[in-house]
Amino acid sequence: MIILLMVLIFFFLFTSTPIFVAMGIASFLTVIFLTDINPMILIQRLFGGIDQFALMALPFFILAANIMEVGGLSSRILRWSRALVGHITGGVAMTTQVSSMFFGALSGSSPATVVAIGKIMYPEMIRGKYDKWFSAGLLASAGSVSLIIPPSITLIIFGSVTGVSVGSLFIAGIGAGIIYGISSMIYIYLYARKHHLPKDLKASKGELWGATKKAAWALLIPVIILGGIYSGIFTPTEAGGVSAVYALIISFFVYKEMNLKKFYKVCVDSAVLTAQVLVLVSAAQVLGWMLTRGQVPQAIATWITTNVDTVFVFLIILNIVLLILGMFMEGVAAIIIVAPLIYPTALAMGIDPVHLGVIMISNLAIGMYTPPFGINIFVTQGITHMKMGEMMPGILRFFVCNVVALIIITYIPDASLFLLKIIG
Repeated sequence: MIILLMVLIFFFLFTSTPIFVAMGIASFLTVIFLTDINPMILIQRLFGGIDQFALMALPFFILAANIMEVGGLSSRILRWSRALVGHITGGVAMTTQVSSMFFGALSGSSPATVVAIGKIMYPEMIRGKYDKWFSAGLLASAGSVSLIIPPSITLIIFGSVTGVSVGSLFIAGIGAGIIYGISSMIYIYLYARKHHLPKDLKASKGELWGATKKAAWALLIPVIILGGIYSGIFTPTEAGGVSAVYALIISFFVYKEMNLKKFYKVCVDSAVLTAQVLVLVSAAQVLGWMLTRGQVPQAIATWITTNVDTVFVFLIILNIVLLILGMFMEGVAAIIIVAPLIYPTALAMGIDPVHLGVIMISNLAIGMYTPPFGINIFVTQGITHMKMGEMMPGILRFFVCNVVALIIITYIPDASLFLLKIIG
């Protein structure tokens, strides 16, 4: 049964079938032809997969991200980032990386970050004499940090399928996201220094203060989200609603770049994206149930306990599997399928569940821009109008940098958990 299921899934994927269709249809065909299970059970699993309290945060954070992009919050974050780091060697590229990290902390959406930052910063990098392949690779990789830095949608999904505290995952994601971003910034500095690229004049204290004041309302969003969660004022799900309402008020009444027509389009776009994510979650839950019935988790756990005797080796295997999976599958689907399979074994080996979540998300963040199906590649192509082959030199260089960050996150747990230990 499991063999046919996996064969059908890979067949559908390689024929360019959407992932949710591949998982759903493969599961239904397997049940109909190889089992006596009532197909109606799969329908129940479809709806049961999205009947989770933690998933209620998704539409709110998606709506908040879209409001921020249209309502002027992202452009002010960009100007503030440039005033902050534009004078450093590689200033324009540094601005792209830093602003992607901050916008990721506002939106939690990787493709949204690529679009919001890339539309403005890609032309700036080309004017600054940066190679096109470097600029494209930076955009694709910089946007992926949104998977790690809270309020990450993928961290919410991991918490929902494993029961790990979303709030704890958010705090750990801050440390991991910083390491991930710094790894790219080191390469940016070396590249810009080697090619003698221009940089901005250092912003005066007055200019920096002015940019900070203009971006202050946007910069408050992560403070409100994380501060509210850890002070007990609201849950992570309620934080999503608060961030959306806050972004709407700022866009309408403070920055005044939002109107009813734009808001209507934002709502439609957010509803479509929410539906896409939840359909994917439903299909992945059906597949996960099928794998569980086929005792795949038990088989994996048995194989690992028999053949892997150290945490070090287990984490190597986990990273390799997730990096490969990330090449073909979107982060949400990968988490829903893989997390329930390896979570019990990881706990049995003494791995901190929050650390496990950060490791998994960091892997899948790299997968967001890894060929052949990394979604950030296709989003970046829409901005740069480059072919994938032309982007590959830049993508590969940032891939290496981020893998180094992944190794640090994996084998130095305190690198990502130190904030959690301070707060806890």
